[in-house]
Amino acid sequence: MKAILGKKVGMTQIFDERGEAVPVTVIEAGPCYVAQVKTVEQDGYRAAQLGFDEVKARKLTGGEKGHLSRNDLPPLRHLREVPLGDDDEVEEGQKVLVDVFEVGDRVDVAGLSKGRGFAGGVKRYGFAGGPKTHGQSDRHRAPGSIGGTTGTSKVWKGQRMAGRMGNARVTAQNLRVELVDPERNLLAVRGSVPGARGGLVEVRRARKSRELTTRRGE
Repeated sequence: MKAILGKKVGMTQIFDERGEAVPVTVIEAGPCYVAQVKTVEQDGYRAAQLGFDEVKARKLTGGEKGHLSRNDLPPLRHLREVPLGDDDEVEEGQKVLVDVFEVGDRVDVAGLSKGRGFAGGVKRYGFAGGPKTHGQSDRHRAPGSIGGTTGTSKVWKGQRMAGRMGNARVTAQNLRVELVDPERNLLAVRGSVPGARGGLVEVRRARKSRELTTRRGE
């Protein structure tokens, strides 16, 4: 099973064998524990529930403590399900470390994007706003028309308007693993991943695996 939970540490750069700088995001990945295994016979699908980030027992509810105590697991802050493939074999109580990945693997990293609060159309969607002259004193950041007065006579569902921005699940797909450090439980992937520093991320085997030729001359 190539899946693990972790915390986003931040971005930096490393240098490859050619001496070229590679921008990477460092993730503190694991150790995780398999808290539960879902099976087709019992649940209708295959999945593993991973637990991450040990905390004091008083920070968990009674139900969470009882759920984890079934497999003698420590108190864990985060529980997330990850799907299992046909060839993935895991057991409840199993410990998952960052060494399930290798340099060169392709992964998808999912997390919550930064919350921006209530935002207007200019910030949320990049609208240009109204004209700055010709008597437009208060239309600089207005969205303009949002629908016709005749014919359709309505605002279409999904119309881009002001509203809550960010704080949504986002997945960065097909990132290359550039560094694996089992001693410090660190994983570095090429490029950026969603969320703020310290945010929870899920790292899984890439669903749309393809070779990425970004180096010059390849």
